Amino acid sequence: MKPRLQTSLGQHLVLTPQLRQALHLLQLSALELDNEITEAVETNPLLDWEEEGQAPPHPGESRQPEDGEDRAAPASSEGNDDWDPTGDTWYERSSFDSGSQDPDNDMDAGQQVAKTDSLHDHLSWQLHLGQLSPRDRAIGAALVDAIDDDGYLREPLSAITDTLRPEIEADADEIQAVLSQIQSLDPVGVGARDLGECLTLQLHALSADTPGRALALRAAAELIDRLPKLGTPGLADALSCSQTEAEAVLQLLRSLDPRPGARYGDVPADNYITPDCVITRHNGLWRVALASNHQSRLTIHRGYERMIQHAADQDAGYLRGRLQEARWLLKNLEARGETLLKVVRCLVSQQSGFLEFGARALRPLTLREVAAEIGMHESTVSRAVARKYVRTPRGTLALRDFFASGISTGSGGGEASSVAIQQMIRTMIEAEDPRKPLSDARLAESLKANGIPVARRTVAKYREAMNIAASHERVRIA
Repeated sequence: MKPRLQTSLGQHLVLTPQLRQALHLLQLSALELDNEITEAVETNPLLDWEEEGQAPPHPGESRQPEDGEDRAAPASSEGNDDWDPTGDTWYERSSFDSGSQDPDNDMDAGQQVAKTDSLHDHLSWQLHLGQLSPRDRAIGAALVDAIDDDGYLREPLSAITDTLRPEIEADADEIQAVLSQIQSLDPVGVGARDLGECLTLQLHALSADTPGRALALRAAAELIDRLPKLGTPGLADALSCSQTEAEAVLQLLRSLDPRPGARYGDVPADNYITPDCVITRHNGLWRVALASNHQSRLTIHRGYERMIQHAADQDAGYLRGRLQEARWLLKNLEARGETLLKVVRCLVSQQSGFLEFGARALRPLTLREVAAEIGMHESTVSRAVARKYVRTPRGTLALRDFFASGISTGSGGGEASSVAIQQMIRTMIEAEDPRKPLSDARLAESLKANGIPVARRTVAKYREAMNIAASHERVRIA
């Protein structure tokens, strides 16, 4: 056998730099997006801040019709959208800045401090929305508690078994099955036992046609501990491939995240929420718009753009590359805004009762339902919702607050959200006789009488989640 060169023609699906940037921007919070845009302006001379009043108004603000109104009615045009006719920027903006005072918002300023969005919170939220049995959900909660801040499950499955006892007797196979469900959650790679498994999970999430994926899977599974010493020649020998293929494998592995949980963590107490969207009500109609932020002040630097025609070849090539990057960023910012608007419009449509009456009117809603309604992938909706906030007449709320798992009411096939049930429990406890507080069993009976059959243990879990003491601790002499 002799070495020889040959060419082949094939098609591959890969993530383009533009798509990678679009996904990256979508999952950023408003504060992180501000930092990203500021850095882009500082490093790209073709980007500039737009002066106040430079862009003319553009009609088309979205508003959500209520029951009884024709959904095809034309949208209001009250100057809440701005448009750059050059085509380089397009965005919707609310009529009042995100930091201004809203007469409908009586929320205390202290309530605007950003909540902690830890990795455990993010995983528990997704787990709660999943289609799992109560037993699997309990196992999943124990696994999530054991995952460290980097996203790894360092404890052996036998330790999880011991944690579940005596309430649940589960073998390693059952725990492994639930762990596989957790490993499918966002962020990709979470729940791995070691670096090799973490990279393998991320590689499996890529398209099968991704160049170097098959060899990278072998490297992650068999050679992960030896990679630093092997280098490109050693990796090529170990995988029986060319050095070009080995270099592609290394580049692919370097593009993965060895600490998928690290981007979730505590938010400093001095950081305040910057809403991504604003929901207002005007003449009985719910209306949605993007909040004012740095995105609305970003534009192309016309001076440098004109210089391209007169610059030398080398300088012109540099400026053209930067101009293309600037246009990609503006287009992806526009796509981010459009995606957020689609998601928030859907949430307003589904949860208008929640906006009007509060948590007791929150209906069951999952990521899958929203994704199906707006025609997007579930992972895209998850990215759009993560660490995003919306300003409403009821205060500034996290988009994840609009989601809730459901419990069958047993009457007509309907469901009640877990949040609504918690609110009902809180209302009953607030109205109880302080000398004879309601036990969890009596609360369960009252809920059952109202058509919501829940177990006593479920009531206890909801009561503890609301930091309400048990009945014997609530006894007081009036």
